[in-house]
Amino acid sequence: MKLLILDRDGVVNEDRDDYVKSADEWVAVPGSIEAMARLHRAGWRVVLASNQSGLGRGLFDMDGLNAIHAKMQKAVTAAGGRVDAIFFCPHSPQDGCDCRKPRPGLFRDIAARFGLDDLRGVPAVGDSLRDLQAAQPLGCALHLVRSGKGARLLAAATPLPEGTRVHADLAAFADWLLAQPAT
Repeated sequence: MKLLILDRDGVVNEDRDDYVKSADEWVAVPGSIEAMARLHRAGWRVVLASNQSGLGRGLFDMDGLNAIHAKMQKAVTAAGGRVDAIFFCPHSPQDGCDCRKPRPGLFRDIAARFGLDDLRGVPAVGDSLRDLQAAQPLGCALHLVRSGKGARLLAAATPLPEGTRVHADLAAFADWLLAQPAT
């Protein structure tokens, strides 16, 4: 199975310091929707793993989050692609859950859902250190995009986990992945 895991805010859509709280505030990163569609058409199962602490903070409710995801799904479908699953952590940082990145709970849930013992070699794309840290314990191939918070992370010279590849954005990651020889 060709599976890949994407963070949402900063990778698929523009990130906001005040959170994406509604479908009206959701704006795709240029090229991200088309990249997801190209990956799907190439046989990749596209899964999202996203912290959504705005739920736990009361900034939006499940109806609002579902509307955001419906808008994203509609855009990906219109481009000829599909999002196979969306996993999210609804908790605030103070809740101490295992599903909030940088903890690996969301990635463990994804592995279980797809019947995998681990995620060794599964590409995981994020724009923050916590995205990479959550994916690393399950053996994911780590990819950082400069969109979202990625450029700030790189400018701060924060050490990245060993083997992390850096791409301009999701479209550049898709170009790279689709150019890799089939294994």
